[in-house]
Amino acid sequence: MSFIDITLELLAGFGYTLALFFLTLVLAIPLGMLIAFCRMSNCKPVQNITKIFIWIIRGIPLMLLIFMIYYLPGLLGVTNVFHNVDIYFTSLLKSNEVVKIGSFIAVLIAFVINYACYFAEIFRGGIESIPHGQYEAGEVLGLTKTQIFTKIVLKQVVKRILPPMTNEIITLVKDTALANAIAIPEIIITAKDFAARQAIIWPLFYTAVFYLIFVGLVTIILGKAENKLSYFKA
Repeated sequence: MSFIDITLELLAGFGYTLALFFLTLVLAIPLGMLIAFCRMSNCKPVQNITKIFIWIIRGIPLMLLIFMIYYLPGLLGVTNVFHNVDIYFTSLLKSNEVVKIGSFIAVLIAFVINYACYFAEIFRGGIESIPHGQYEAGEVLGLTKTQIFTKIVLKQVVKRILPPMTNEIITLVKDTALANAIAIPEIIITAKDFAARQAIIWPLFYTAVFYLIFVGLVTIILGKAENKLSYFKA
């Protein structure tokens, strides 16, 4: 196969990587905010249950969490829907390709739960870092709690959490490679297939270029966002 053919097939695999990345962000950020509010709740049972949940999820390796979500329903005697929804289709890049929808959903659930817990702790730290006097000043001005949070607190929180969020998001880009643990045909497993079928190893190393370019773009975008919020500097 030519260099262009291999690049096109790797791009097809990288499509799974991008889909997993963006869907995880879209779902994990609001879920993480919800978990953060539960973690800061005045209701002790809610606060303690959330604290234990975060501790468990952050303590389990992400790959193990993927295996648990994918295999446990079957081991517990429950019909494993993840195994029954794969379909075949013909794309421009591959013929008769298997779309592992069930496997992808299982990986997505694991990623969303995992990153929501990490994001929740970042959100909690950012919210609790805002001086209480700013809440009191908002109340003096007659603002509601919602208005205080959205108009006074939120932008400052975003500024403070952006650096740690950037680190987590870059880690997410690289963690998407773990999807190959249950045979999602993302870019790494596509490169491994080349090594097995064509007896060539260089496509595996070539995948690093895709990750480096994407991480570079993410870093630039988040860096510009951080600069736009620089007016909060003292």
